Amino acid sequence: MANGNAFKATVDDQYEFEDLKGELDLISTGEGKFHVIKDNHSYNAEVVSTNYNDKTFAVKVNGKVYDIQLADEYDILVKRLGLQIAAQQQVKDIIAPMPGMVLEVSVEAGEEVSEGTPLLILEAMKMENVIKSPGDGVVKAINVTKGEAVDKNYLLVEME
Repeated sequence: MANGNAFKATVDDQYEFEDLKGELDLISTGEGKFHVIKDNHSYNAEVVSTNYNDKTFAVKVNGKVYDIQLADEYDILVKRLGLQIAAQQQVKDIIAPMPGMVLEVSVEAGEEVSEGTPLLILEAMKMENVIKSPGDGVVKAINVTKGEAVDKNYLLVEME
């Protein structure tokens, strides 16, 4: 993985492939659809879903769906150094980033949320700001109600 274009693909958490560049004959047959030839075998592939933030993809090959996790040389280095641990920590508290009024609460106590889940809408300076969960967790308590005014750093949602 010496060059900047190298990557490692992990398929279904079982199989690992490195540096496939140049080994595949790939032709686009439509949006998200491809015809692939590898080792004289023909495959029809379709990208079913993508998450560019996590570098995860679901790809259907000849009718079977595979979950793929891509990692570039920097992802591998971060993992080797153990720096990904901080990113996997669960969220504890959600505080108001600015003073404002709660327009909507989208979750309930006891609800399991993942990274990016909208928790509430906070109106500040005539703009609606969607406050999203920065990580995975369970809503322990909601400390605001619709229509309530809050100050900056007010504890909005407690997580566990």
